[in-house]
Amino acid sequence: MKLPRDVSGQHLAHLLGHFGYQVTHCVGSHMRLTTHERGEHHVTIPAHESLRVGTLEYILASVAHHLGIDRGELELRLFGSS
Repeated sequence: MKLPRDVSGQHLAHLLGHFGYQVTHCVGSHMRLTTHERGEHHVTIPAHESLRVGTLEYILASVAHHLGIDRGELELRLFGSS
């Protein structure tokens, strides 16, 4: 699946909310999200209008690893099959 190129930090934070992530800290242009599902996990997301593809890939890999699912499955669940 090709990652979308126009995902904002705010939108990604909203989508990760479906997996139990909540914004717990916000400083400048970065948000820290935390989940307690399957243990505690933190991820930092830039609050930019459009995330760089490499940044998005890194965040998704970290979240998928924590949740114990394949990154491709996580992408499908977040962004659909479009």
